[in-house]
Amino acid sequence: MRYLTRRVAFLIGTLWVALTFNFLIPRMMPGSPAETMIANFHGKGQINPNALHAIQIMLGISTAPLWKQYLQYWGQVLQFKFGISYTYFPYTVTHMIAQALPYTLILVGACTVISFVLGTSLGIAAAWWRGGRFDATATTALNFSSAFPYFWFALFAAYWVSFRFHWLPLSGAFSSSISPMFNWTFVSSALRHAILPALTIVISSMGGWLLGMRNNMISTLREDYIVLAEAKGLRASWIAFRYAARNAILPNITGFAMALGFVVSGSLVMETVFAYPGIGYLLVNAVGNEDYPLMQGVFLIIVLAVVMANFVVDLLYVFIDPRVSNEGRV
Repeated sequence: MRYLTRRVAFLIGTLWVALTFNFLIPRMMPGSPAETMIANFHGKGQINPNALHAIQIMLGISTAPLWKQYLQYWGQVLQFKFGISYTYFPYTVTHMIAQALPYTLILVGACTVISFVLGTSLGIAAAWWRGGRFDATATTALNFSSAFPYFWFALFAAYWVSFRFHWLPLSGAFSSSISPMFNWTFVSSALRHAILPALTIVISSMGGWLLGMRNNMISTLREDYIVLAEAKGLRASWIAFRYAARNAILPNITGFAMALGFVVSGSLVMETVFAYPGIGYLLVNAVGNEDYPLMQGVFLIIVLAVVMANFVVDLLYVFIDPRVSNEGRV
């Protein structure tokens, strides 16, 4: 109970600090979104005060004191209302996030889980048969694939697979000739467009999971309780998974929690290279167009996802390793 109370207090404190900075940073930056919008259309000349006031009203920009804006901001956050997007006017930020989020969650989320499961499983096998042919082949191949910059691998795949040989679509989430609806035509098109980005994510990230799990498990296999289990004649599979892997996987689970939290932010490079309409692509466009409401909304969703993912893993730690709940006890 004491452990849970500390975790909840940490969660609340982290959210409060993150949301406060999310409120303050755009308001501390020079200039005004309304002035930026007028400048984009009319150049850098003199700004008509009436036009500036009209755009402020249209965009919902408040001129109230900062403390009152802060209270209004919390009310909007609790209702998931983040204002109007300057880039995609007149659509709201909530509408744009709701459109982009499913693509990111399905593609990046599934690829993160797949790469974690495959990489961790291969790491367990490589550690158990360390020094053998499988260990050398798997470790070398995935270490080699992970050594290349992520954007280079994405560009390489886009050029050869899509542009040169036309095996898979080059960009987008589905064909422009069809409308998004739940039928086989749309689903098959979405799957074809997702194959290349998915392979890019999985191949680029599997090596990290493998190396992390392999190194942790090799250290665990030297522990006395592993030697005792082997001396008792327990099955090799039981020792590998029940004793060694269970204790060695904790650092990987922490990394997996962080990865799951950042799933919501999408994969910026991948979504940019393949023009995939996820949260990452949306964030890049928001930053490029100084769309502060959209940036605030996306950052808030990312913070919530990361903090909640870590909170859930903190709770799971109690079941994976009961010693965690006893920390701090005398």
